[in-house]
Amino acid sequence: MEDAVVESGGKHRTVEAGRGTAWWTQSWALFVKNPGMWLVFGVIFFVGFAVLGFIPVIGGLVAAVLSQVILGGWMLAARKLDTGGTLEVGDLFSGFKEKLNPLLTLGAVAVGASIVTFLVMAVMGGGAVMGMMLGGASRSAGGLMASAALGMIAMLVGLALAFVFAMAFWFAPALVVFRDTPAIDALKASWSATLANFVPFLVYSVIWLVAAIVASIPFALGWLVLTPLTVLGIYCAYKDIFEGMVSLETPGLSE
Repeated sequence: MEDAVVESGGKHRTVEAGRGTAWWTQSWALFVKNPGMWLVFGVIFFVGFAVLGFIPVIGGLVAAVLSQVILGGWMLAARKLDTGGTLEVGDLFSGFKEKLNPLLTLGAVAVGASIVTFLVMAVMGGGAVMGMMLGGASRSAGGLMASAALGMIAMLVGLALAFVFAMAFWFAPALVVFRDTPAIDALKASWSATLANFVPFLVYSVIWLVAAIVASIPFALGWLVLTPLTVLGIYCAYKDIFEGMVSLETPGLSE
């Protein structure tokens, strides 16, 4: 049964668990429409962000901000191909031409979210290290176990925060470029929609984890395919949940 919810980001619906598998099928169908260009997108993405990675501190911050702009561009590219258009290299950067300001706002929030996650983990992890150094954990099995437990909690808290932020950002770029939703409202709508569809997203995520392991084996070259597939999966899930996509049994993508 599917329920529709209306909020600041527009109407979204709750879908069945099987949709998590369908998003993979549909994203692959969209990928093979022009695999060469999607691979080019992947190469440009990795090379560009690798270059930024060589710039201490600033490079990482710039990458976090620009990632939301790039994702917005990829959403527009996916829509273009889905509706019968032909992809061009410039489509990767279409986020810089449309809705740039709200996408940059999303990027700034992403930086803040990353900093919060890092600080929480650093404080809790630092407490574990200090406990080992000052509490004599090296001479006490109980102290060592307590410090290790605190370190594990820090990691789990960090993962939990990252998961929460991922839910908020999952649909946000698509909502900005397709519905002209303000950045903060897009984050709220994305969080609400992913929470309402937690089970299909869990199914999708389990498959993604397996795919990520496989993609990492041959010198991580598989990520050149998995990255565009992931972005296309976001597009397909967005279309399904926010636009009422075609039925699960239908292999096509266009409405």
